[in-house]
Amino acid sequence: MSVRDVFWLKILMVTLIEANMKVYKRITSDDLRSLVVRPVTSLAELEAKVNPIVSAVREQGDAAIRHFTREFDQVELNSLEVTTEEKIQGPSQLDESLKGAIKQAKENIQRFHEAQREKQVDIETMLGVHCWRQSVPIKKVGLYIPGGNAPLFSTVLMLAVPAMVAGCSEIIICTPPQKDGTIHPAILYAAEISEVHRIFKIGGAQAIAAMAYGTETVPQVFKIFGPGNQYVAAAKQLVNRDGIAIDLFAGPSEVLILADDSANPAFVAADLLAQAEHGTDSHCLLVTTSNALLYQVQLQIEKQLTSLSGNRHLQKSVDNFCLVLVKDMEDGIALSNLYAPEHLIISTHNAMGISSKVENAGSVFIGHHTPVSLGDYASGTNHTLPTNGSAVAYSGVSLDSFLKKITFQQATVQGLQNIGGIVTQMAIAEQLPAHANAVAVRLKSGE
Repeated sequence: MSVRDVFWLKILMVTLIEANMKVYKRITSDDLRSLVVRPVTSLAELEAKVNPIVSAVREQGDAAIRHFTREFDQVELNSLEVTTEEKIQGPSQLDESLKGAIKQAKENIQRFHEAQREKQVDIETMLGVHCWRQSVPIKKVGLYIPGGNAPLFSTVLMLAVPAMVAGCSEIIICTPPQKDGTIHPAILYAAEISEVHRIFKIGGAQAIAAMAYGTETVPQVFKIFGPGNQYVAAAKQLVNRDGIAIDLFAGPSEVLILADDSANPAFVAADLLAQAEHGTDSHCLLVTTSNALLYQVQLQIEKQLTSLSGNRHLQKSVDNFCLVLVKDMEDGIALSNLYAPEHLIISTHNAMGISSKVENAGSVFIGHHTPVSLGDYASGTNHTLPTNGSAVAYSGVSLDSFLKKITFQQATVQGLQNIGGIVTQMAIAEQLPAHANAVAVRLKSGE
């Protein structure tokens, strides 16, 4: 470490006390528990606020949506649906280079999701007994796209493109209007090239309720996708209880970076800050075997913060950073698998080899030159991922998220004769004689 770095490090140690960045060098069992548990708002508190909104939309339809749009977005809408004229005029305002970037990202995402198609396989489980599974698209899907001050047009691509590839026959979007009552042109353009059928200027919990139950204007869908704030997430959980399918129980965004002495501290700091940009409740961890890297990353965080000072969320988010020193990479990967991060960056020697030990993660970014930003926008993988530790059992959004799997079977006369005795014996043992009879009458008929 240079003399200049030592000077800055002395200043940094004072700053860290003020910033409350959490640094762990000797992890205890209590530390592990605090690292793994994400800070969450009480679900009961959220539901108490969201349930009246959902109920009002279910009972009053468009009138309730207009009321909540005035209250929460301070916008008076003439029409809840984006008009054909708006769909044409909006994208014309975009810079052609941005259009080109969005189009290339769309092509990458489409290519990756098309490769996920499964070949239908017919299995003859016994002679004359054939079984197969067929993928059938979910007919009507609703996509929630956060908008307003931060229009996430990339999420349009992440959700609408696999829906299009799957063959969903009705794809609708709900997204909050801007202060002038319009939808950001990049959202309109991404929707256009992804073959979205209808777009509605509705945000928040009221949008989720509108898609779940339908209104005079908004059609009811069979499954709802998309990220959002805690109120949107709570609304998705509420409508799910009424049988409306949803993609994920999403929480605040998160990243865990596994790094050793080969990592570039500037890259690591940039990745932590990029994830923190999602909001003050983002969860960001560095797990490293290098004491020197741990300190150098802290230096870089402070340096890079100065150039990102326009983002009011970042300093508060940095207060929640957890920087952890572990004995070796085995301990590091064990901690990562226990935490089950939404995003996992492996910035180490032999990063590919270490990636083979990953058991729990939403999406993995391997090597020093693969920031999460690539997957967020354009590499091709989906950025709608499990959070809050749910990666131990759940996957991110994929082509399969927009498909139903229906199984089929067909038996010939010979097949029924071959399997009939097995089924009859099992049905009788379970004391279900009618099940056995359904086989017996066919065997006796001689047909």
